[in-house]
Amino acid sequence: MTAFVTRGNGLFEGWLARMRASQANRLVPGKLREGRILDIGCGSYPYFLSHTYFKEKFALDRLDTLESLPEIHWFNLDINKANYLPYEDNYFSVVSLLAVLEHLDPNKLVVNFREIYRILKPGGRVILTTPAAWSDRLLHWMADLRLVSKEEINEHVYAYTLPLLGWYFGIAGFALGKIQFGYFEFYLNMWAVAVK
Repeated sequence: MTAFVTRGNGLFEGWLARMRASQANRLVPGKLREGRILDIGCGSYPYFLSHTYFKEKFALDRLDTLESLPEIHWFNLDINKANYLPYEDNYFSVVSLLAVLEHLDPNKLVVNFREIYRILKPGGRVILTTPAAWSDRLLHWMADLRLVSKEEINEHVYAYTLPLLGWYFGIAGFALGKIQFGYFEFYLNMWAVAVK
């Protein structure tokens, strides 16, 4: 696999990708790994999918992969423009969106979350990470210093809070009692899990 983990460059990008992948892997119960995972917005460098075990791995991104990855089923789609995800109902055990929400049109998130709910199996879970709203200015400063990818940070369109993420999960159909939240990476990032 290439040494790149994202578009652009930044001194901390490799470490941040490892931290996100580690956090996501901790949130996946072993029994779900015998099913299928879909990583939405994995970018051209599907770091998490390359560093996790699942019986079947699927990637969805608007960009093409830069690697030949026969163990990953790749599909190109810009979910900012689409109103559907091209998968059957109840198809995936896990859907992940790692450092993706902040790049998406907030007006499309209700549609996106409902589609994620539709394609998840009962008992399956969606796992996401996104920067904490308060860290936005800090991230732009870090991008200017090339500590993180300027290309990625400049594409951030919205910053989320934990209550707002809960609202999106709820309106998509996830029961509030089946949602968990937390922080990682020195409280700069949030993680969330919702079980169908």
